[in-house]
Amino acid sequence: MELPKIALIGQHFNPIKIEDVNGLIIAEMSRLRLGEKIKHGESVAITGGSRGIANIDIITKIVVDELKGLGAKPFIFPSMGSHGGATSDGQISVLERFGITEKNMGCPIRSTMDVKYLGDAVDGYPIYVDKYASEADHIVLINRIKPHTKFKGPLESGLMKMMAIGMGKQKGAEYYHKAAVKFTFQKIISTVGLEVIKKCPILFGLAIVENGYDQTSMLQAILPDDIPEEEEKLLSIAKQRMARLPFNDIDVLIVDEIGKNISGTGMDVNITGRNRDILGDFTKGPFIKRIFVRNLSRESEGNALGIGLADFTTTRLVKNMDIKKTYINCITAISPEKGSIPIYFDTDREAIKACLWTIGGVSAPEVRLVYIKNTLELSRMYVSGAFKKELHERKDLKILSRWEDIPLDTNGNIACRFDE
Repeated sequence: MELPKIALIGQHFNPIKIEDVNGLIIAEMSRLRLGEKIKHGESVAITGGSRGIANIDIITKIVVDELKGLGAKPFIFPSMGSHGGATSDGQISVLERFGITEKNMGCPIRSTMDVKYLGDAVDGYPIYVDKYASEADHIVLINRIKPHTKFKGPLESGLMKMMAIGMGKQKGAEYYHKAAVKFTFQKIISTVGLEVIKKCPILFGLAIVENGYDQTSMLQAILPDDIPEEEEKLLSIAKQRMARLPFNDIDVLIVDEIGKNISGTGMDVNITGRNRDILGDFTKGPFIKRIFVRNLSRESEGNALGIGLADFTTTRLVKNMDIKKTYINCITAISPEKGSIPIYFDTDREAIKACLWTIGGVSAPEVRLVYIKNTLELSRMYVSGAFKKELHERKDLKILSRWEDIPLDTNGNIACRFDE
């Protein structure tokens, strides 16, 4: 079977980014006059999430240092629901992948899956918070604001969700995901987040927005009572600046890697337009006939949630799956379909041919094929010759290489590089 020719292209996004992350965080924290709120020797619990956020180690370290300078005793606690295999050691390991260690941060990391019950919210939901965080004098939230992969609303993935799902550990995440089927995720996150603000000593939240190049684009320190309103504004900005695939109609999408460090669903459904969820499918495109996933990211540590959104994958990915981690996360998130293993092959060549065979008799020169590294990194990708006309008409796209056959090594696997 003939394969389409491909070329590397570059995609231009809004380039706004923060040049002095350190200086801006210091200025933002100073603006809140935290010295008037913290007494010498008081403990401050700082959240540590499971997403691959740009500069997250630098950002967290600056917050730690500034709090120390105010006389506080900060510590970091994993705030990631059931991720890391739902174990305290597993969650520490997730943080280590991002450079967040006791040595690098200069403060303790206190990890437990135990939670404290803080009573019920007005709608009857129980409020659970990490045991160590519940005992701290203050809590600082650090998280990226971005579109969620499971629901749509004025508040999606960010500080409010971290208070409900992340700080609630597995027990909270498990309960709230179940309740969302009946009450909707938007209501759960809004209600629980507001209750956490009322019942916990939230000092401030540090909201992060990234641009399409996976770079830090905005940083804003927010007082607890202002978090819902400010996060809603930042979500609108995040949606405008996020990366997207440059084409709406695609026959075959090849994804080099998926993983929990990349997206909550392994590959972001907002990018692929492909979703399977008990809460419904909110995606509106792009429209992709077949998705082939090649690998699992090292940082995901075997958690392959999201592989069920692919049509084809490889034997090597399946062998690298940590079934226990994947199943715990899928079941906690009421998303068993996202852990389903698709048809898999020993080589990329076989998987690509299966994609081409099942798209409806499209000839090789006409196949609209896109090959990306992952759904976070979309500034460079390989595309097939069927997009040539559109490439020449788009100012935001640039051809970076010659048109060549898909390079396959002697084992029948793709040998492309995205940084050439």
